[in-house]
Amino acid sequence: IKKDGDRVPFDREKIRQGLEKALWKRPFGVADIERVLNGIEGEIYKTYDSEVPSRELGEIVMRHLRQLDQIAYVRFASVY
Repeated sequence: IKKDGDRVPFDREKIRQGLEKALWKRPFGVADIERVLNGIEGEIYKTYDSEVPSRELGEIVMRHLRQLDQIAYVRFASVY
């Protein structure tokens, strides 16, 4: 059972799944998702040494989605 404060390793696939759900039926393909995912991951590794608070990770993903597509941003934000 996961409790508040439990540490979870960064999961690129979990982020990818969130992006795919947010971008579902939007005019973006696999290459677009990969580009956004690379940008998110690059920002994380550039900004944080070892741990990223989940709230910060969500904010980073939302910032990248907001730049890409407003509808995907709202979809992700409503679940996040």
